[in-house]
Formats: sequence, C-alpha cells, structure tokens
Amino acid sequence: MSRINGKAALVTGANRGIGRAFVAGLLKAGAAKVYATARNPQTLDDLVKEGNGKVVALALDVTRPDMIAEAARNADVALLVNNAGIAAFEGLISAKSSEPAREEMETNYFGLLNMVRAFAPVLARNGGGAIINLSSIAGQVNFPALGSYSVSKAAVHSLTQGIRAELSGQGTQVLGVYPGPVDTDMAANLPMDKTPPSAVVDNILQALEAGEESVYPDPASQELHGGLLADPLAVERQVGQMLPG
Repeated sequence: MSRINGKAALVTGANRGIGRAFVAGLLKAGAAKVYATARNPQTLDDLVKEGNGKVVALALDVTRPDMIAEAARNADVALLVNNAGIAAFEGLISAKSSEPAREEMETNYFGLLNMVRAFAPVLARNGGGAIINLSSIAGQVNFPALGSYSVSKAAVHSLTQGIRAELSGQGTQVLGVYPGPVDTDMAANLPMDKTPPSAVVDNILQALEAGEESVYPDPASQELHGGLLADPLAVERQVGQMLPG
C-alpha cells in the first residue's frame, strides 16, 4: 500500500529548498492533499496557486508548541515530513557564544520532537502512516565548519531511532534521511558539489514507498556513509579539515 498516493501529508519548512521540492514531489506521487507550512504562509502563495486545490498553506513555527498543537488539530494527515531546520555555520568552540547551538537545538531537535509528539495520534488514527525526518550526513560525522548543526542533527538521528521503536506498535514507518550538500539557499556558501533538491526528494520518496528505514539520497552522502562503515576515524579526520572560517 502506498504511503503517498491518495494520502494527505504535511511538510514543515515548505517555503524553500528541500521543503518546496517535497511539496512538488508529493503531488507528483499522487498525494491527495499537502499541508505546506512556514512561519510566514504568504511565502507559500505560489505553491498554493500551482497546487490546483491540493496545497493548503499553514502558518507554523516549530519552536512554538501552541502552533504545533493547532496544526495537529487542523491537518488530518497520514504522512509527516519534518524538514524545517536552521544552520548557524559555527564551530563549537570558535562561536562567540553557545546561543547559535541552543537555537539550532530548539528548531532542529525540539521542534521535530514536538511535531512527532503532536502528530503521532493523528497518524495512529490513519492506520499508522509514516514520518520522514530530515537529519544529515553531518549528524553521523561532525563537520567542524558546522559543528553545532552537526550535533543537532546527531540528536535527530538518535530521536529517529527512538520514535521508530516507540511507534512501531501503531504501524508507523519512520524514515531517517541523511543528505549531503544540497543545492539550496542554506548551502549556498558551501564550496562543494551539490545535488538538486528535486533529485534528493525523488530518492527519499522512493525509499519511503520501498518501506526503508534510512536513506542517503545523494552521491556525497552515499560516499561518506560508505566511508563511515569502512573506517569512521578516517572520515572524521577528512571532514575535520573543514574548520569554521
């Protein structure tokens, strides 16, 4: 049974990058309705217009539990895509303060945790459904140029494992996603080859439909994942040369 075709989905951080690509990809895969969320829903006007009645814009700041609760009351979905995230591009020691790390954890980890807690009962009412969590390959090996971001995404990886176990009883598929550099505004200043968001989303949705629990949706993440399996310390030394600057 498809996790997408004929189903309703909600995408956080849908106003740009991978989030926008998710909205398009879900519609292409036959989603009946996509709730596209952003802090400013006006940034979603074009998605709503192009969605031919299948895209509903919702105001949502994932650091606001009250807004999350409101979204869970209004969006009856079988698929939750936890995409919203921020990156400070700071080191752990070289940052001027720990505040950027705190902000990343509030959005990337606590925001995602609160989304899952709010929507787990919704998914249960819809037969279990599925959750897609956007972590990062940087959550499996710390990139010093993204030191605190890497820590927040490592927390997402562990959270994904935990909720997969807790929600297995209600039949919820939980897919952890570990992309490398993707061609988005967030990664604009990273001097790396980047994969288009649409290609990343296509690979993620294929993994979802195949019933997989983790996916490395681009060549860079696949290469690093292979290296981590073979010699994790060698990969750590390799990415450790990318110091914050």
